[in-house]
Amino acid sequence: MAIDKDTARKVAHLARIEVAEADLASLASELSAILGFMEQLAEVDVTGVEPMTSVTPMQLKWRADEVTDGNKREKVLANAPDARAGFFTVPKVVE
Repeated sequence: MAIDKDTARKVAHLARIEVAEADLASLASELSAILGFMEQLAEVDVTGVEPMTSVTPMQLKWRADEVTDGNKREKVLANAPDARAGFFTVPKVVE
């Protein structure tokens, strides 16, 4: 799939990236190369291949799924610019 300058301009606009008009041709060719590589990857047959967490065999560590408060209220509130009665204090934003 080839990307033209107009499409590159639109992608840059959607990504909120400022690209000079002179650089649009270069961006279009780079995006085309990326899409070409993605098409190559799509051609690879991955049926029967298990998903991996790493290239080396390893087991993920499991922990109990328990809800706790962390017991770190004082440490967390120490970072707050203003804390009162054990809570963050924020300025009123609604008038």
